[in-house]
Amino acid sequence: MQRRTLMLGACAAVAAPTIGWTQSQPKVTIAVGGKNLLYYLPLTIAETQGFFKDEGLDFTIVDFAGGSRALQAVVGGSADVVSGAYEHTINMQAKGQFMREFALQGRVPQIVLGVNPKTMPNFKTVADLKGKKVGVTAPGSSTNVMLNFVLARAGLKPTDVSVIGVGAGNGAVAAMRSGQIDAISNLDPVITLLKRSGDLRIVSDTRNVAESDKVFGGPMPAGCMYAPQAYIDKHPQTIQAIANAIVRANKWIQQAGASDIVKAVPESYLLGDRAVYIDAFLASKGALSPDGLLPEAGPATALHALQSIDPALKDAKIDLAATYTNDFVKKANAKGAKG
Repeated sequence: MQRRTLMLGACAAVAAPTIGWTQSQPKVTIAVGGKNLLYYLPLTIAETQGFFKDEGLDFTIVDFAGGSRALQAVVGGSADVVSGAYEHTINMQAKGQFMREFALQGRVPQIVLGVNPKTMPNFKTVADLKGKKVGVTAPGSSTNVMLNFVLARAGLKPTDVSVIGVGAGNGAVAAMRSGQIDAISNLDPVITLLKRSGDLRIVSDTRNVAESDKVFGGPMPAGCMYAPQAYIDKHPQTIQAIANAIVRANKWIQQAGASDIVKAVPESYLLGDRAVYIDAFLASKGALSPDGLLPEAGPATALHALQSIDPALKDAKIDLAATYTNDFVKKANAKGAKG
C-alpha cells in the first residue's frame, strides 16, 4: 500500500479495554494546529498512553501553528486526517470539498477572547477593539472564527481589526506581554498563563459549557478528528481504529487527576509553569468530550455561527448530515463497554 502521512489533530483516547484490528493499518499522517493546547489533549493522550499503537496504527502527528494550516496539509495531500475544529467541515463543503468529523474531542470551543491591560487599560466593550491588533493562533483558524463572531455581535466587521497569527505557545504569550497585540483569541494553557500573570483581561470565555451555549445559542462542537470523505470510504478500519483510541483517551481524561495529566504530556506543554498547566486543565476538563459523540444540535449551531460572520455561507446549501458521523464512536463505546 502506498505510504501516506496522516496528521492527527484533536483526537482522544479512553482508558477502556483495547479495541484493535488484527490486520495492519496503512501509515497515517495526522495534522494538528497547536498540539500543546488542551483543546487537543485527547490526541496527545492517545499518543503518549499508547492507545493509537494498541489499535495497530502506524501514525505520524505533524504540528502546525493553527487549525487552518493543518487543514491545508490535508487538502494539499501531505496529511490524511486532521485534528481540528468541527466548523472546518462546513466551510469546506461550501467550497465543494467534503470532510467529515468522526470523533469529538471538545464539547465547546474552549477559546477565550481577552484584551491586553497594558495597551487597553480603559477597555469597556468589544466595540473598543476597532482599529486594534488582535492575535489568533493562525488566520482562518477557529480562534479567528470565534473572534469574528464576537466582533459581529458587537456590530464590527472582521476588517475592523488587524488579525495577527501568534501561534498557540510561548510566542502568543510574548506577543501579549510585549504589547505587540492589543487583544488575543487563544486557548489554554496560554490563556491561564496570561491571566495569572496579569497580562490578560477576559472578555468572552467558551471554556465553560453554559457560557459557550449562551454565546452561540446552543451546543457548539469544537475539537474533533475529521478527514476527507474519500479517505474515510477507502480506509474505514483505520478511521475506526483512530475513533477507538480517541474515545479511550476521552474517558481516560475524565477519570484522570491533574497530576496524571501533567505526567502524561510532554514537558514543553507546561510552558515553564506546572501549576499554571494544572489550573488550565481543571478549567478546561469539563469542556472536553466524555465519549466522543457529537451532539445532534451541534452542526446547526455551528452553521448559524458561521453564517453570521461569512456572507458567502448565508445562501450556501449545506448538508449537515454529511459533515459528521457518530457511527465510529458508537462502535468504539459499545466495544469498550463490553470489555
